[in-house]
Amino acid sequence: MNRTEFVFATAIILFLAFSLGWFASWLIHRLTRVTRADMGELEQMAQALHEAEETRDEALRFLETREAELMNQISQTEAELRAAMDGLRDARHEAEELRAYIERMNANR
Repeated sequence: MNRTEFVFATAIILFLAFSLGWFASWLIHRLTRVTRADMGELEQMAQALHEAEETRDEALRFLETREAELMNQISQTEAELRAAMDGLRDARHEAEELRAYIERMNANR
């Protein structure tokens, strides 16, 4: 193989590599092309996702508010229960004292 044949063979190989690369690029572009209709659909999906995220955030805020209200209500109920239990304890103690007093008065007669 002389110098001229080598240059032609190299040129043909390079041309074939270029053609194969160009064809692969064209094929990839053709397969992955996004049309305007696809962009519209993607835009609608993005808008729906944004609205869903806003709804989720609103629901989380509502749940946090409701949880705080319920915790406050539980605290108030527990305070009322403690007060009622203290009052009941005092009433029982007073009732025991009155029974003892009545028994002493009946025993003295």
